[in-house]
Amino acid sequence: MLALLRIVIIFFYFLLINLVLILVCLLRPFHRNNVYVAGKLYSSVSFFLGLKLDVRVPDSVKQGGPFVFIANHQNSYDLLTICAAAQQGTVTVGKKSLKWIPIFGQVYWLSGNIMIDRDNSGKAQDTLTTAANKIQNRKLSVWFFPEGTRSYGRGLLPFKSGAFRLAKVANAPVVTIAASNLHNKVKLNRWDNGTLIIEVSEPQLMDSSKGTKAWVGYFHQQMTQQIEKLDGELAEHL
Repeated sequence: MLALLRIVIIFFYFLLINLVLILVCLLRPFHRNNVYVAGKLYSSVSFFLGLKLDVRVPDSVKQGGPFVFIANHQNSYDLLTICAAAQQGTVTVGKKSLKWIPIFGQVYWLSGNIMIDRDNSGKAQDTLTTAANKIQNRKLSVWFFPEGTRSYGRGLLPFKSGAFRLAKVANAPVVTIAASNLHNKVKLNRWDNGTLIIEVSEPQLMDSSKGTKAWVGYFHQQMTQQIEKLDGELAEHL
């Protein structure tokens, strides 16, 4: 009964959020803070999931970028959880096909996010150039899920290099956003689904001490350790 009630409430609340966001985006299409507003509204749904969000952002990040954010991509709940860490002046990189999803897709496009055609390598390179221009000319930060797909409990998957090539081209510091393990943790028929910790790291510039491939491995290791630390912290409070 609780699960059914939750689904109904979340459905209508999510619909309301998207209607509000469409209005916001129509009034100020492609505004630099549309994604930030969307992140705050979408993450408020976590309350109805019985999930508490503990978001930790250092002052160095709050003071503004631009940065290249990289976050772990666990499952479909990410839309309602890790987006709480989105900062002002941030856009994301997503699949071009997303804009055809009714309501949500139009919100995603009007929010100013960068749409990428993964089936066309030439256009993907154009996307990298577009993102670099946004960072340098509009002082926008760009958010990536470098795994490229949801991990669904398989641990942190290998990173694709796009985010790191962009950071090099734009000379923008990389910031990791790590969320503690949420795989199979949310039960719709349970009132309290615990706490999810979302930790944002200090910015780190990719200098010439390593090549891009080495930096990819470095940040993968950093995020893996970050997630393990957060999981350990939660385990201590069980």
